Amino acid sequence: MARPKAQIPGETVTQIIDCAEDLICHRGYNGFSYRDIAEHVGIRTASIHYHFPTKGDLAAQVAKRYGERFNVILQSIADRDPNPVTRLEAYAGLFRTALAEHDRMCLCGMLGAESATLPEPVRLEVESFFQLNRDWLETVIADGEREGKLSLRAPAPTQAHLLLAAMEGGMMLARNKNDTALFDMIAHAAIEPLAA
Repeated sequence: MARPKAQIPGETVTQIIDCAEDLICHRGYNGFSYRDIAEHVGIRTASIHYHFPTKGDLAAQVAKRYGERFNVILQSIADRDPNPVTRLEAYAGLFRTALAEHDRMCLCGMLGAESATLPEPVRLEVESFFQLNRDWLETVIADGEREGKLSLRAPAPTQAHLLLAAMEGGMMLARNKNDTALFDMIAHAAIEPLAA
């Protein structure tokens, strides 16, 4: 008969996921170990393995939670402001806040850069995050064009890809230069030409 899985208190599981998210945002998937998490949280690595047998299991859960939280925020932006330009500016603000206030990269941007080495469940969660962003951006852009509030330089799906690439790439360049103003410039240059 299989031994029951040891239970980790819910608060500890949350601490593990929080710590893994922070480490991934700063170092990427290949830049942390269970030992790093154990030291930060104050538990043994065996305790982490009880709940997340592999690093891939943990990273997939982290990416899933990240995408779910991001989705809630995107819906909140859509619900509170009908102006598509303001929505896009608020979207850029999500990336800027992570960079400027927490010195963090987008979790899925970091993971996406390592996609060739990611376990399949993690890679799928990352793709789901990017699809969520593309779908949301495409809706905002297409609605804005239909309402005459945005003037597109490319079809809405292409424009959505360009904006997402500008946010992720802008974070990387700004963090490399330690210059949030560089991100602001890139975000503005990506959004401002769309205003009708």
